[in-house]
Amino acid sequence: MRFAIAGNPNSGKTTLFNSLTGSNAHVGNWPGVTVDKKEGVYRLKNSDNTVTKINIIDLPGIYSLSPYTPEEVIARQFIMDEKPDLIINIVDSTNLERNLYLTTQLLEMDIPVVVALNMMDIIKREGSIIDSEILSRKLGVPVVPISALKSGNIKSLMSKCVEYVKTPRTGSSFLPGTALSGQYGKVLELVNGHHIKHPVFHAVKLLENDSIELMHDAALSAGIQNLKLEYEKDKKPFDYEAEIADLRYKFITGDVKPDVVKVLKNLGARNSEKIDRILTHRVWGLPIFMALMFTIFHIIFSKDFMFLTGFGAEEGLSSPGILLKGYMESFQGFIMMKANSLLESADAAGWARGAIVDGLLKGVCSVLTFLPQILLLFLSLSMLEDSGYMSRIAFIMDRILKRFGLSGKAFIPMLMGFGCSVPAMMGTRTLASVKEKRMTLMLIPFFSCGAKMVIWATVVPAVFKNNTDFVIFCIYIAGVVVAILGAILLKKTVFKGIESNFVLELPVYRYPRIKSIALQLWEKLKGFLTTVTTVIAASTLVIWFLQNFDLSLAMVPENSDLCILKSFGDAVKWIFVPLGFAQDDNSWKLIVAILTGLLAKEAVVSTMGVLYQAQGYDTAAPGYDPNVQSQESVTAALAGVFTPLTAISFIVFNLLVIPCFAAVATARSELKNAKWTFFIIAFWFATAWITSFLVYQTASLLKGVNLTNVIIAIFIIGIILFSIFRRKNKKDKCAGCNKCSKCP
Repeated sequence: MRFAIAGNPNSGKTTLFNSLTGSNAHVGNWPGVTVDKKEGVYRLKNSDNTVTKINIIDLPGIYSLSPYTPEEVIARQFIMDEKPDLIINIVDSTNLERNLYLTTQLLEMDIPVVVALNMMDIIKREGSIIDSEILSRKLGVPVVPISALKSGNIKSLMSKCVEYVKTPRTGSSFLPGTALSGQYGKVLELVNGHHIKHPVFHAVKLLENDSIELMHDAALSAGIQNLKLEYEKDKKPFDYEAEIADLRYKFITGDVKPDVVKVLKNLGARNSEKIDRILTHRVWGLPIFMALMFTIFHIIFSKDFMFLTGFGAEEGLSSPGILLKGYMESFQGFIMMKANSLLESADAAGWARGAIVDGLLKGVCSVLTFLPQILLLFLSLSMLEDSGYMSRIAFIMDRILKRFGLSGKAFIPMLMGFGCSVPAMMGTRTLASVKEKRMTLMLIPFFSCGAKMVIWATVVPAVFKNNTDFVIFCIYIAGVVVAILGAILLKKTVFKGIESNFVLELPVYRYPRIKSIALQLWEKLKGFLTTVTTVIAASTLVIWFLQNFDLSLAMVPENSDLCILKSFGDAVKWIFVPLGFAQDDNSWKLIVAILTGLLAKEAVVSTMGVLYQAQGYDTAAPGYDPNVQSQESVTAALAGVFTPLTAISFIVFNLLVIPCFAAVATARSELKNAKWTFFIIAFWFATAWITSFLVYQTASLLKGVNLTNVIIAIFIIGIILFSIFRRKNKKDKCAGCNKCSKCP
């Protein structure tokens, strides 16, 4: 059997899907449409110990079945064309009036529907009572109260679905007995004459002048229009769609809700409103978010946790992230030592020991070291998202982004970019405007992804030892600032005239769900380990080989000028010399690391882990202890490579440059245009190079210059430019004289 889950966004639809399918789910694309399609399997154990296998399809979150968004069209076409055996309509019981609007449309189809009345635990906690039996009689279909978050009553829901699916059902409408009863009856008669499936649904949609229905059957559409003209004779034309929408709400609020909802204090909504007065405040909302994000970075990266230095402690207490990283390093050192001992006892050749220990293990471990910190970052972001706070940030950012042709809806995939650019780019599918989608795709890589965090966690402690958390926090903020500046530039050049509106439902604040967060962390961990064991492992072996062999494939001494890598790095070095970090003889190592980052950003660190190994060790000598070398980590080696300025330039370039090949391929599939793909790749590289160049060259010029005077000069110039720009806007503004073609 195939059951489809349909419901509003934030109704608990995804939570229910995860509760039903767990790890048996997979994500693909709907045929011909780049919108996620989630499918999974639920196994219901029957009373006779047999198992009923049910395929679950999670439809996109929708508010109606009208053709306003791609998600609504997909859900509608799936139900009409794919013919699922049953629809589980999940309804947020705390927002009954709005959620039942979709329910009234689903009931018009000739398909079994079971209403899952979700969040009943919240209703109970708020002191409200919803009578599911009365609601079932009013709607004419089974209604099962559940709590998807706590997996409450899920088995009862599925048992009821398996029982009810065997009962054939004919669509029903609320329109009989209303002001449009006569028109509806005539239209339904016409539709039945054409022997169309789901006649009630099609009749209502034709009455609404639904664009998909009008295009489907020209003869039927013409007949409907004639009926409407006949009814509107000697009357003013009116909007059928608006009238039917009004009648739906009158049915819900007048016929259903008063008998179903006994008490409604709605304490959750009230508490959320009180919290939102602070967290979404026009002035304090954004600073609170920045303070919260800095706290997260402080917990993950700080060596002076809770700022204990200066309060009687000689050294600050390491943060949880740093402590876990230390344990991971010790474990990896133990593994490398054991691996070397095994190879030593097996009398392995020196080159084999070097390839495995200094190539494969050293490169992979240099990335795995940061796994605890990556998981802590994903855990923090998942908790913020699951609590409902991230929706508030999108709302706050909408005020800023709408000036640049973007909306808060575009900021949602940008926020996803903090995790990974690939799903973030897929998230642009929900943007209705092509221009807004293209601009968002161009800006997403500037939001530092989890893979780039490995680079910051390696380079920053090497140069900025006492302010690691603050510097990494600034890197993330810098990415957002560059994205905003890029939006301004694109708005005034490539995407002139782009406008976007944003409608967002702010969900009630909830405690983060352990099961949901655990599933998200597992997906992140699985993806990270897959990358490490495939792309990173292969690239480290290749890098080790290219570092230890020359063009004639003869093995050369360590750090030899004859190795293949140095020849390649020196060939392209001139591109990076103006950026400051490629000016010494060994800078080819940094260049090679940047280029391998195109495979995966973690490869930047694994490459440096192979190339910047501690000197003075003979890996072939008996007693070679890689644990000692591990303690002299790549971070320590980089302390002698970078100055603060060159480190910043290197960081800025990696922050803004072309993301990994997977992200590029995703952008290509979303754009469906080769020219735009090349343009976006060029935009990423140009932005990275120019920004890094300006940072390094400007800072170099300011050495020895009074910084206070420079800041004052910039402030004065800014005021002058603002005055000129403002005066120009006033001059260009229409005076409303009604005497020229420009006047509205």
